[in-house]
This record gives sequence, C-alpha cells and structure tokens, in this order.
Amino acid sequence: MKKSISILSNIDNVALIENFIDSLCVDIDISEDDYGNIFVAIIEAVTNAIKHGNKNDATKYVFVDAVYDNGVLEIDIKDEGLGFDYNNLPDPTLPDNILKFSGRGIYLIRSLSDKLEFYEGGTLLKIFFNLH
Repeated sequence: MKKSISILSNIDNVALIENFIDSLCVDIDISEDDYGNIFVAIIEAVTNAIKHGNKNDATKYVFVDAVYDNGVLEIDIKDEGLGFDYNNLPDPTLPDNILKFSGRGIYLIRSLSDKLEFYEGGTLLKIFFNLH
C-alpha cells in the first residue's frame, strides 16, 4: 500500500499531515503504541522540514510518501531546502544542550522509529517502523 501527500510550508498545514497519518494508520490497522510513535515522529519531521528545511517559505513544498509492505512502514519526508549536516548534530542530552528550546527533533525521530536514514544532503528523511 502506498499513500502520498504534499503541503506548502505553512505550519498550519501540519493539520493536513495529522489527518494523513490518521487515515494511514486506519488503513493498515496500526496499534495504539505504534500510532503514537508514528504520529510524533512524522509530525516532528514535517515540522523540521517546514521550519528548518524550507525556512518557512510558503512557496516551497514538503512531500510525504508512505509505503507499507510486509510489516514495515516507510515514511519519506522531502523538503525543498538546502539540506543540513546530519552527521554532526549536537547531542540534546548533554548538559550544555538540555535546556535549549530546539535541537531534539532528529534525536526524537530516531528514538521513536526503528531506523532513520538521510539522503540528498539531508533534504530527504526515510523513517522506518517495524509493525507488530
């Protein structure tokens, strides 16, 4: 099964992604535990794509593709930004970073998913969930 959505980079459009996730999870009968992890990880990734990737440029898109096959859900999130250095992100759990208001998104996504991969200079995230 495959589903896709694209939104303009306006933070209000995150509500469209919430509806997309809800519909996707109903279609593949996701458990409550898995739903929470998927929901938070995807919303965080899309919010990052809007704010950091596309720099809140409402003329740029965020593309979300979901593929469910053989118990694995893959969610791809692509922005039209310049990318980022995903190999040198500060550790949000270190004392110097713990009180900062940002910098936890990738850490959170990685913690909630089974696998996280970066492509195209960080403009494409592939998030994987092994569903039970």
